[in-house]
Amino acid sequence: MLSVICYWLSVVGSKALFLHHMWTLCTKEIRQFFSTLTGYLAILLFLLLNGIFLFVFSSFNILEYGYATLENFFILAPFVLLVLIPATTMRLLTDEWKTGTMETLLTRPISAHAIIIGKYLASLIVILLALMPTLIYPICLELLAENQHALDMGATIGAYLGLVFLCSSFAAISLCISSFTQNSIVAFLTGASACLIFYNGPEIISELPVFRGNIDYMLMQLGMQFHFRSMAKGVLDSRDLLYFISVTALFLFITTKRLEARQKAGK
Repeated sequence: MLSVICYWLSVVGSKALFLHHMWTLCTKEIRQFFSTLTGYLAILLFLLLNGIFLFVFSSFNILEYGYATLENFFILAPFVLLVLIPATTMRLLTDEWKTGTMETLLTRPISAHAIIIGKYLASLIVILLALMPTLIYPICLELLAENQHALDMGATIGAYLGLVFLCSSFAAISLCISSFTQNSIVAFLTGASACLIFYNGPEIISELPVFRGNIDYMLMQLGMQFHFRSMAKGVLDSRDLLYFISVTALFLFITTKRLEARQKAGK
């Protein structure tokens, strides 16, 4: 009985230590991101781009529609995010290796999982903070509409939830890419390209004549755009959630293994 109690105490202690290290790294990265103007400018640029397209350009202007809809925002936002997210993750690992602080970090009793999850959560929190001001869009549309409840809130909530899952996958992909290089610019460009490929690539390939009528639908299901559009309709399908969770878990797993391999090589 005593051995069982000791075992569970050790398990609880190790989990608590893991959470402590993870959260310490997470808060450190968030403070570092907002310690300079770069962090604020990245979020401001995201909001500015969305504002210009949605309220200035007539082809995307949501105020010129005959009915209340945020469809254009949810079409545009993923393409802006696949630039913003690599910009927030490109220095998380590259700068650690460049400055030599990663070697110091790995000599401490901190697991590679705690390092990766901590940095991943930091980037995801920053991205969600950038998304939060856009919640004013549905509020404004609802207030400006002539009829009450003109905006389809079910579809809007589903689309926002889809954006959260999309951000989580983009962050995992970009963080994984940054673990393979020590150059921040290379990490940004490669991360943005990888996010674009995973988001829109399968659908573009499915439109090729050789795949039409054969496996075009199966190819579309491999892309993030297909599952995001499904969630944006307000229908929460477990297959869409499982897809985004699987993509996120896969790239975080690859990143952790990459860090462990570099840790062993350093030793």
